[in-house]
Amino acid sequence: MRKTFYLFFTISILFINCKEGPDYVREIPPLIEKTNTLKYAKGFTINDNGNYKVLTILNPWPEAHKDYKYLIASRELLSKMTFPKDLYDGVITNDIKKIVVTSTTHIPALELLGVEQTLVGFPGTDYISSEKTRKRINDGEVRELGKNEGINTEVLLELNPDVVIGFGVDGVNKTFETIKKARIPVIYNGDWVESSALAKAEWIKFFGILFNKEKEADSIFNTIEKEYLSAKDIAKQAKNHPTVLSGAMHKDVWYLPNGSSAEAQFLKDANVDYLWSKTTGNGSLALSFEVVLDKAKDADLWLSPSYYSSFEQLKDVNSLYTNFEAFKNKNIYTFSNTTGETGGVLYYELGTARPDLVLKDLIKICHPELLKDYSPYFFKRLN
Repeated sequence: MRKTFYLFFTISILFINCKEGPDYVREIPPLIEKTNTLKYAKGFTINDNGNYKVLTILNPWPEAHKDYKYLIASRELLSKMTFPKDLYDGVITNDIKKIVVTSTTHIPALELLGVEQTLVGFPGTDYISSEKTRKRINDGEVRELGKNEGINTEVLLELNPDVVIGFGVDGVNKTFETIKKARIPVIYNGDWVESSALAKAEWIKFFGILFNKEKEADSIFNTIEKEYLSAKDIAKQAKNHPTVLSGAMHKDVWYLPNGSSAEAQFLKDANVDYLWSKTTGNGSLALSFEVVLDKAKDADLWLSPSYYSSFEQLKDVNSLYTNFEAFKNKNIYTFSNTTGETGGVLYYELGTARPDLVLKDLIKICHPELLKDYSPYFFKRLN
């Protein structure tokens, strides 16, 4: 009922605000209510009304208290029609010429859709690993915008992008408010909130909507999904199920994925015995060293030991790490050593968009008899 009221209200306002004259549309765009169906992602929806689309972000950060609605239409339609601003958090043209994104996870989507040339600014360009986008940075085509928590708004306003893709952890960001006051729309991207790898990857359809490339985005995602599910089926053939430990100490706390996280789902799909697979909750598990040692001392494999890049570094930081069998047997694997030319970790950039590669890496490590011709893309044995 409420949805019907808003649709009726929108049409009424459009009718009232259409100005007379040869340069203005007199007819209201026909309302074709069609919501695109997503397979895994829960954080956004798209309503296609024929002449314009409404993108709704449902959960841009944990426990968000409101939905964010964005209207997407052609420049021609926007120049001739007046849309009720109180119903939308931003109005975006469907032919984006210049864009600013704020997370490295957004970079692969732009490249996969072939629109990377629209990127004009990024906060923390050294974190970007992609060779294609690094070349554009080195050629001066992508401006440095400072730090994410304090974007250089002076440079950003000078760039005057059509849209800024941001992300938030609590909805409080003074920089984004400044940008919006300059009439530059800010869209929150909540891919990181999704609870499964394929759900995160499906956010390429979010960018497909913005760039009017829905078919291309669907095709790309379908290929990634097919590769992921195929790898998952191959993992089911494994006869052994190695026990797995993950994470490392930060000060006096050992952080590792809870059993309901996307990281733990990777391990489940790789058909291994993750020692904390039966835990649930939001965020990481925070345990004492003694608890982890008691449960995982004899674990066959140790994956993702924080940012540590070598056995020597692990030992120097905390000699107690040497008590684990995985340390003694040199069975520790990390993605931290696979970096771009300026030190950006490739996994943090591409891993979200290509979960099929992540899963294949884990299968190759945990079941070396499978995927015989595959070489790990992100994960390498600790130096």
